[in-house]
Amino acid sequence: MRIGLSPRTASGMLAAAVAAVTLAVPVGAARAAVTDAFYDRTFMLAAHRKCDLFEPALIAALDAAALQARGAALRAGAPAADLTAAAARARTKAARTACDDGDLNRVKARVQAGFAGWMRAARMNFPGDRSAWRGDRYESQAAGWRLVQDSATGSSPVRFGLAGTGPKTTVPTAVVSFVGRPRPYAARIVMRDRDKTPRVWLTGGGMPPETGRRVFFAGWSHAAAPSLLTEGARQGEAWIFPAGAAEALGQLDPRETFVIEFLFRDDSIAEARFEAGDFAAGRAFLTMGAI
Repeated sequence: MRIGLSPRTASGMLAAAVAAVTLAVPVGAARAAVTDAFYDRTFMLAAHRKCDLFEPALIAALDAAALQARGAALRAGAPAADLTAAAARARTKAARTACDDGDLNRVKARVQAGFAGWMRAARMNFPGDRSAWRGDRYESQAAGWRLVQDSATGSSPVRFGLAGTGPKTTVPTAVVSFVGRPRPYAARIVMRDRDKTPRVWLTGGGMPPETGRRVFFAGWSHAAAPSLLTEGARQGEAWIFPAGAAEALGQLDPRETFVIEFLFRDDSIAEARFEAGDFAAGRAFLTMGAI
């Protein structure tokens, strides 16, 4: 009986499963493929916690892949309750599997081979329904985007993500290059409040009513470094948000929307919409460290 990943390489299996979601493949088959990928990764993570199977970098890669598989399954239409049940079955299976089990050790070897590519990857895309997060594990003297998604407010480009000199030295940042507008006096991230609105909110543009929202204000701003600007932009402002904003975004459903609002002294508000997508998977990718 199979207890973990299939004989196909781990990274290849997830790539094929994610591709199946967007190609002309029966919905049920695509959903089953990504749900199975999520189960497999959850099993191996649980087995590692019990048996100390892998080095930290591989665990970070496996964690990122598990989160990515969960997001793909949700976007394919798998109910969140089904994924919760799959994770519970995987953890139960791991708890009942002996650390010296022959099948487990064969699966361990396949995971090590299959995720070797993840561990060497300096950059990775995390596609969603409408937008994608782009991850970058390089280090540099100047601040750069380590995880970023592009949007806009009107004709003004907006970028949001994690910026820093390396993958483990980042802060949540929004960079906007306004065209023909004065400087805003504040910026804030608006998202679903998981305590006030426990259920995922996918209607009405993906944002619940104001009473069910959570807000994080930027603590400060400064002129954006050229490395953070969109192509062709000559100037922009970087707005720095608290670390808690990244933690909260990582807990959203991948299908949800969050908004960055820029507040002006004439009481007007400019907003840029973003997709939560695989933000959590991208953050896990960065925990593998610089390459």
